[in-house]
Amino acid sequence: MMKLDVIDRKILGALQDNGRLSNVELAERVGLSPSPCLRRVRMLEDAGMITRYVALLDQKAVGLPVSVFISIKLERQQEDDLDSFEAEVRKYPEVLECYLMTGTRDYLLRVATRDLAAYERFLKTKLTRVENVASIESSFALKQVKYTNSLPLETVGV
Repeated sequence: MMKLDVIDRKILGALQDNGRLSNVELAERVGLSPSPCLRRVRMLEDAGMITRYVALLDQKAVGLPVSVFISIKLERQQEDDLDSFEAEVRKYPEVLECYLMTGTRDYLLRVATRDLAAYERFLKTKLTRVENVASIESSFALKQVKYTNSLPLETVGV
């Protein structure tokens, strides 16, 4: 893993806030001239710290206001079974996140849908048809209290 210095953390923080910054704007924000700034950004990309640049959409504004957290328990937890479940879930655009978990449940999914009927269709036509699923437990989010995709870079040591 590449060791981050103060400038690297400033670059990453600025790009987390606004991935559309021009190299000149980014350089000004972090106190570098454009050429060394660009070299550092490319180094961070090559090191795998910057994986891609995206536009973040507002889930409600695009018509997907329902967030559901789904706990999945599998019948078997052998490597092939886990791989098979993960491959299947990756196919579903409704699934925004999927985590292999410790504890009583095997997976935690975050799903976005238009409404309860759309969630019911997703559940009946997709999730319940996945082989090796023993149980599904759904929890509906009432309100999003905090959401960020920005990592807490200030907690990363130099």
